[in-house]
Amino acid sequence: MTRAREQYGETTDAPGRAGAGGPCGAAGGREVTVTADGLPEWLTPVARAADTIEPRQLSRFLPPESGGRQSAVLILFGHGPRGPELLLMERAGTLRSHAGQPSFPGGALDPEDGDPDGRGPVRAALREAQEETGLDPRGVQVFGVLPRLYIPVSGFVVTPVLGWWREPSPVGAVDQAETARVFTVPVADLTNPGHRVTTRHPSGHIGPAFLVENALVWGFTAGVIDRILHYAGWEIPWDRDKHVPLDWRS
Repeated sequence: MTRAREQYGETTDAPGRAGAGGPCGAAGGREVTVTADGLPEWLTPVARAADTIEPRQLSRFLPPESGGRQSAVLILFGHGPRGPELLLMERAGTLRSHAGQPSFPGGALDPEDGDPDGRGPVRAALREAQEETGLDPRGVQVFGVLPRLYIPVSGFVVTPVLGWWREPSPVGAVDQAETARVFTVPVADLTNPGHRVTTRHPSGHIGPAFLVENALVWGFTAGVIDRILHYAGWEIPWDRDKHVPLDWRS
């Protein structure tokens, strides 16, 4: 991955949070690599798109020149009973930020994660995924890093980290106060036009959404999934005039 190798290096140097329950400690102190070598063939289009995609191809919300809280999310692809799938979680309804919303595992960078302009986001994405879902990061191959994006409502500057779940491990909600549930979504359901809708945020912004696994995936998470499907060549034409309210269960 050209962009990831230029910014983060083929291999990171010193481990991040060894012995502190973060991914580097759980991985026995091994270095976290960023490489697309050995990916399954079906993931090649995602890796190829990640290597060339520009920020404005992903979102119109880009980070400000200064400020914002540095964070990272893990976009983890696995292979389940119905083929390729994505790992998602549903945030607890009591949280102050993005309560009850399906999302990628992730969160803010800790000082121990390292430089936000270097290797920090990769470590943070793996650490947060482990803390939220119980994921064993030793089974994850990081194969790409997408450009930083911005979530205006919360002020987060988000680096999406792409992973291949080479060796799956049990996952579930580690802390019910933060995570309501952890689930996987087949890519076939995400590309199914019958599961695709749009939503309107109270701010007036209209964006893509997905009705999958008894959840409405919308906002930042849905926008990134939508762009990955598009640039990987997986998108199937769908009805963009089909709208659902954000309180769709009511």
